[in-house]
Amino acid sequence: MRVRANLTITENGATMKLRLSSSIGLLRLHHWMRHKSFCHLHHDNRVQSPVEMIKAKLLRSFLFFLLAGAALQSPAQPSEAERKLLADVRAKAEKGDAQSQYELGRIFFFGTCGMAQDWAESAKWFRKAAEQNDAPAQFNLGVCYHEGQGVAQDDVEAVRWVRKAAEQNDAPAQFHLGLCYLHGQGVARDYVEAVRWFRKAAEQNDANAQSNLAFCYGKGDGVAKDYVEAYKWALLGAARGGNEPKRNATILENLMTPEQIAEGQRLARNFKPREVPASGGDSSTASIARTRPESSGSGFFITEDGYLITNHHVAGSGAQVRLVSEAGLISAKVVKVDAANDLSLLKAEGKFSPLPVAASRTVRMGSTVATVGFPNPGLQGFAPKLAKGEIAALSGGQDDPRYFQISVPVQPGNSGGALVDGHGNVVGVVSAKLNAAAAVATSGALPENVNYAVKSSFLLSFLESVPEVSAKLKEPNNKDRKFEDAVKSAEQAAVLVLVY
Repeated sequence: MRVRANLTITENGATMKLRLSSSIGLLRLHHWMRHKSFCHLHHDNRVQSPVEMIKAKLLRSFLFFLLAGAALQSPAQPSEAERKLLADVRAKAEKGDAQSQYELGRIFFFGTCGMAQDWAESAKWFRKAAEQNDAPAQFNLGVCYHEGQGVAQDDVEAVRWVRKAAEQNDAPAQFHLGLCYLHGQGVARDYVEAVRWFRKAAEQNDANAQSNLAFCYGKGDGVAKDYVEAYKWALLGAARGGNEPKRNATILENLMTPEQIAEGQRLARNFKPREVPASGGDSSTASIARTRPESSGSGFFITEDGYLITNHHVAGSGAQVRLVSEAGLISAKVVKVDAANDLSLLKAEGKFSPLPVAASRTVRMGSTVATVGFPNPGLQGFAPKLAKGEIAALSGGQDDPRYFQISVPVQPGNSGGALVDGHGNVVGVVSAKLNAAAAVATSGALPENVNYAVKSSFLLSFLESVPEVSAKLKEPNNKDRKFEDAVKSAEQAAVLVLVY
């Protein structure tokens, strides 16, 4: 079913009509190749052929290239090379290799390599890869649910899987999630959320998202109306090809002053796509600032082979994460989360200096504690910062037993950092500040240095669910140490967590 919405704008004596054309059967034009936008000011009705669709996303990997080539040829009988390729992919998939499971799902979906098209089998393999956090598989499984291909049609379940891919910085999934919010399909309609996800994809140079973001700015849906921003995004979408954004830009020019047009053109010329920095890349402050991470926090290593802890509200469940450490810029992957206690376990490759984790039941009110983290890195820089204080209470807000109240002066960016005792043992994870607005509303006064940390006993319980990690934890220190030595250990284990 197709829905068309006309927007009439009157300005400076001119009346223009902008058309939003979109498909409520959201995925018929995107399908797996995710090649075409369907929510623009104007709609190009030329639908790409299946061959063009396959060509559109060539080279996801070398194996992907081979499979795409096979899909273009679609031989009645597979060649010997294709049979060997299929056998290799299936063998790896059955052993649990997520990439191969994803590729096998594609084979069954398209019916390539001599296999009959089987959407149920395709969805099965996509699910296996998706459950291993493979973002393209998560997106494609979401498509299966939207379309009812191989699984029962379920928009809510579709959004659940698409969101997982979008949270891993997959631009087409972010664009698609924006469409779901725009139409209220699988989620409550929310133009602000639609704009948020369009922007994430647009900043990665996704032309579909750029064109739809232009529409949102032109209409004022989910964002303040701004023809300059609308024109900028329309120009960027037009530069990637397609007639719709070009027509959109022309329409907007008729609503803008020459000065506004010049400013939109300048912004488009100066636009640089946001890119997740590669592991081992430049970790200088200037270089990282150019990548425009969405958020940042602190973290700390707990094993020598690269397992580390931060807050769940910092890293999320599957975001693209980079770490700035003494070893430079490195990639990390979310392994497991405990959202209830605001904890995330991540894994990076390499050898690191971990901190021991001690049970928090021995901690007493008044005990000296400290954290080394990265508060406000955009203002204070990327060097680790020390903050020292005491255990102010053995429970958190409203007597929450999971938290310590601490007098350690922490700032945004300290979240996820280790709270260490005088021996250098982790006794908590810095997590939150008392909400200033809530405090003023309740007491009429701003809170002064009221902060919270998740107790390490809850961290240890979380880690017990991951035996391969808990078995590698260092034994807590029991000997007296100089405070400076404990701080040095915390500094060596600390990392700046960048989320994209």
